[in-house]
Amino acid sequence: MIHKFSMNGVNVVLDVFSGAVHVADDTMFDIVDTYENGSRDEVIKLFGNKYSTDELNETMDELDELRKEEMLYAPDIYENVIDFVDAREPVVKALCLHIAHDCNLKCKYCFAEEGEYHGHRSLMSSKVGKAAIDFIIKNSGKRHNLEVDFFGGEPLMNFDVVKEIVEYAREQEKLYDKNFRFTITTNGVLLNDEILDYINKNMHNVVISLDGRKEINDMMRPRAGGQGSYDLIVPKFIKLAESRNQTDYYIRGTFTRHNLDFSKDVLHMADLGFKQISVEPVVGSDDTDYAIREEDIPAICEEYERLAAELYERHKKGGEGDFNFFHFNIDLTGGPCVIKRLVGCGSGTEYLSVTPEGELYPCHQFVGLEGFSMGNVFDGMNNFELREKFSKCNVYAKEECKNCWARFYCSGGCAANAYQLSGDILKPYEIGCELQRKRIECAIMIKAKEFQEEQLNNEN
Repeated sequence: MIHKFSMNGVNVVLDVFSGAVHVADDTMFDIVDTYENGSRDEVIKLFGNKYSTDELNETMDELDELRKEEMLYAPDIYENVIDFVDAREPVVKALCLHIAHDCNLKCKYCFAEEGEYHGHRSLMSSKVGKAAIDFIIKNSGKRHNLEVDFFGGEPLMNFDVVKEIVEYAREQEKLYDKNFRFTITTNGVLLNDEILDYINKNMHNVVISLDGRKEINDMMRPRAGGQGSYDLIVPKFIKLAESRNQTDYYIRGTFTRHNLDFSKDVLHMADLGFKQISVEPVVGSDDTDYAIREEDIPAICEEYERLAAELYERHKKGGEGDFNFFHFNIDLTGGPCVIKRLVGCGSGTEYLSVTPEGELYPCHQFVGLEGFSMGNVFDGMNNFELREKFSKCNVYAKEECKNCWARFYCSGGCAANAYQLSGDILKPYEIGCELQRKRIECAIMIKAKEFQEEQLNNEN
């Protein structure tokens, strides 16, 4: 199975099952899909008016060699391991702790209902937090590295408990040969020098929230009193990013139908000096004014291409203007393990969320939804039927994924987004799929363009 596309002056041919990426000349690009199941005579008949017979035969010789090396037209090696993946006994390796079901912003697109998660405002106690640490240690098997994300609402509204949990985890990891890596996600309203110092000493990663330009951010992310949040948080975020040497953090934004020109928001953040940027499309139902609609897809895809071309140029120049865009980061030489490619984030199996009361859910976006409780941190899991359903949520279980060229890059997409839009974790969110495919093409294009540039420099 192959996928081909042209972007920014480069022809790309992707072999789906081997993962090989080929920068193709025009001849190879034109005939590669026809020659996958066709004969030489068919190719010559179809393309003989455009290319000479010698040129076509020479290209087909190259394609035959690539086929022999299984770098093109490779067989599906993943389907053979799906039974093993389904039969594995999952261990819990990551928890999302909902430290605060409360928030000091009123983001208009918030899936957490301003931090309440379909329930009521509450803060996690240290008792629950410590029980969550005990739970992950007990259920992590022989795994050494464990991940804990402090989430909300806004976790800085319950920061003393964050510190208690971290201290307890550090004590326990020495006893059980574990290594905890902590992340905190914050809107920055309560961030100060004392908290920043603690975060830098104790948090492996930090996610900070900003939607881009002041007018865009303040429209969608107002404070509780209706005031904008941009002027308050941006100086704090700049200080945080610089204090972490522009690594081990992400500034995370959301674009909506109100800013389909979101590349301007990404570049705005880059020009503020941020080097690690992630801006994602909002997920919402059509009855909201901000939701992405099907008719918006062409404009968004053009915007991704525009952003990718600009990012390539900034990579080429280097210096202060360069940055990483999370959705264009791709490893074409290694990448995720087979299980990760097939099942994704591991929600409901390897990754769970914990409410302030200690209840377990498949991930933060399922918290509070009826039928998705999986137990609690004190008594352990009890909804094994649901865990089994999530464990079999893979690209071969989803009809829409079976023939999609991008399935081993997106791993079938987000189960929570699928459920929110279709009511079924096995039915991917179609708009999200279209945008994901474009982001993957953009990411591959940047790598291919850099390779092409390197080859030209070597020739010269």
